[in-house]
Amino acid sequence: MKNPFKFGVLVDNEFFTDRNEELREVQRTLDSENHLILISPRRFGKSSLVAKAVKASGRPCISLNMQNMLSVDDFASKLLRELFRQYPMERIRHLMSHFRIVPTISTNPMTNGVDVSFQPVLNSMVLLEDAMALIEKVSTEDKRLIVVFDEFQEILNIRKGLDKQLRSIMQEQEHLNFVLLGSQESMMTEIFERKKSPFYHFGKLMHLNKIPYDDFKEYVSVRLPLKEQEKLNDIVEEILTFTGLHPYYTQQLSAQVWDMMTYEGLVDGVVAEAINNIVRTHDLDFERLWLNFNRTDRSIMMNLSKGINPLQNRQVATSTSFSGIKRLMKNGYVIRVTDYEIEDPFFKRWIIGLR
Repeated sequence: MKNPFKFGVLVDNEFFTDRNEELREVQRTLDSENHLILISPRRFGKSSLVAKAVKASGRPCISLNMQNMLSVDDFASKLLRELFRQYPMERIRHLMSHFRIVPTISTNPMTNGVDVSFQPVLNSMVLLEDAMALIEKVSTEDKRLIVVFDEFQEILNIRKGLDKQLRSIMQEQEHLNFVLLGSQESMMTEIFERKKSPFYHFGKLMHLNKIPYDDFKEYVSVRLPLKEQEKLNDIVEEILTFTGLHPYYTQQLSAQVWDMMTYEGLVDGVVAEAINNIVRTHDLDFERLWLNFNRTDRSIMMNLSKGINPLQNRQVATSTSFSGIKRLMKNGYVIRVTDYEIEDPFFKRWIIGLR
């Protein structure tokens, strides 16, 4: 018997939770000649949603996480490496004749993949320009290549002015669909909604919200091994109330509850016990995070754990609280859907235990 809940990786098929309307919207955009900008907090399922839409399209796709880019030449190398995963080297070798700097291409026996590297150059934009030109050449009008850049807001941190240079390349490219994902709403909005930004109105802007309560309730209910409807409803409601409908943590808690019900026969108090189990498992991790917070961060997190808006805390200057919230949001500890909230409900429970 396999646990029907899955978290921490891309999900599909029976593990994919609803998102039917959002999936259709992504598919419609990919079927057009437009680009897509998708924004939501981390672990809301952006990557899984896009992966499912790409799979349904049957088109080739390359995907990069911009958080992993160390430099512009690293960006170019990883772009080519992903391209070689989609297309045999023999098919595109002749298309590389235009490269001004020839890359070193080798087979990695550990991964059976291809490694790409460049010799150090003074102008690394040459490398990226050539790599971007190659992805345009392999794409065709009837089977356009889909290019996914995850955590796209990190473009601002790789090198100053890279956003402007990349935009000048991308605006000349045809037969490509770019999908730009981001978890930092303020930075993504700055990139795509500020009129002076190079990427102003670059594509269709879409926000991914939490899964609606009724949809998530049905998803969890039909997968838990309990037939007594009244108890089942109470357990599912307790799960969704604790996680606040956060997709990742709902899957995580539901998986733990399923294990305890299936293998230990626990029903009464199963959600509380599952929560305590997960919090205990991550106790050392949470303690390390807490010790790295400054006093302002701790004050904000304590207030949020009590349901208090930190900006209304009269003991701390509003400007200080706002700067702290921005920092915590950037680092993924705080999210804002309707109000500010702690991203991880298990970390929230751990903080409550400090009182």
